[in-house]
Amino acid sequence: MSIAADTPPSLGGPGPAMTPLQVTVVCAAMVALGPLAMALYTPAMPTIAAELGVSAPAVKMTLTAYFAGFALAQLVAGPLSDALGRRATLFWFTGLFVLATIWAMTVNDIDHLIAARAVQGVGASVGVAVSRAVVRDLYVGEASSKIMNAIGMVLAIGPALAPAIGGLTLQVLPWHSVFGLMLIYSLGLIALVHLLLRETVVRDMRRFRPASLFKAYGELLRSRAFVSMSLLLGGTIGTFYAIATLLPFVLMEQVGLNTAQFGAAMIIQTGFFFAGSVTVRQLLRRRSARTLTGPGLGFIAVGAALLIPHAFGVPATLFNTMGPIAVYAFGIAFVMPFASTAGLAPFPKIAGAAAALMGFAQMGGGLFGGIVGASLGDPSVGLGVVAPMLGGTAVLSFLFWRRLPASETEAPEMRSA
Repeated sequence: MSIAADTPPSLGGPGPAMTPLQVTVVCAAMVALGPLAMALYTPAMPTIAAELGVSAPAVKMTLTAYFAGFALAQLVAGPLSDALGRRATLFWFTGLFVLATIWAMTVNDIDHLIAARAVQGVGASVGVAVSRAVVRDLYVGEASSKIMNAIGMVLAIGPALAPAIGGLTLQVLPWHSVFGLMLIYSLGLIALVHLLLRETVVRDMRRFRPASLFKAYGELLRSRAFVSMSLLLGGTIGTFYAIATLLPFVLMEQVGLNTAQFGAAMIIQTGFFFAGSVTVRQLLRRRSARTLTGPGLGFIAVGAALLIPHAFGVPATLFNTMGPIAVYAFGIAFVMPFASTAGLAPFPKIAGAAAALMGFAQMGGGLFGGIVGASLGDPSVGLGVVAPMLGGTAVLSFLFWRRLPASETEAPEMRSA
């Protein structure tokens, strides 16, 4: 997988600190930790509810706790990586994920499971924040978009297979076994980071002082370009996190799929995301990432609209549920490379904080959508409300961004060129 890109600077002098292929592989593996910890787990939710003798809303709290830990911890992980370094921050947080996973493997009551999932979310938060910061450290513009697209292609494979693997595992092993799979992956990630990731920032703990943090986050929140791109990602990728809390109950309890069939059905979602990523990769050879965002939002709008009948009580089927979600996923592949690049571009000196706040918006969108969906009672109705709500937010955010002057949206390197 070769990626044409401008040669970025490195800490050691001229030339890249890592090849584009190394950046893609290690960053995709980092980003995948959070989605995998969710995708492996969701097929087990109905089983956990039955075996622990608790309600579905109680089990959904394990995902809510995971989202909350994931979202909030990014606000620390990102700026800490600016100060402590990308590698050290990854090792500390991934180590915490390992400990939380071992804890989750041993619990047999819902309260401790909720707590363990919250700590898992804290540990997994480092992947999204630091991976995007690493890309921003090394690349800008179309080069960055191409790497983000390649990361998306690699990322699609793991979450596509994880529900099927989790579902098949649950056919022969107890629900604790899904945490064993997470443990294996997280230990492998630590080894991969040790072997491939090179440090891309100079350690400076002054960046983690409270005054520096408030200044960095204040600068980001005052940026209309950053806020609009963050809301764009919060409304698109956030939708997937939100519906992850609803789909197991729609497809298994209402449609009637078993755990293995649910895992196979989820391949539709990530399969279309992968197909979209491959399509985008071909289009990027002759078109800019920005020009692909509008068509991508068109697919998202269509997918969201096709889910609206669920809000009015239309019975859920595999086709009328996963069909619209597949269209939505296809559109996200068009949007993600540009949104990630454009949001981080103006902030090279606080890339970790910017990536963290952008990730917080994603998980915050998922957490908010999940709470809204759960409050509606019927998970199918939740799908019909949450996807159009968040998808509409994404469309409006991009329309706002397009009206901003170039002085607010371009990277400093490009403005001075």
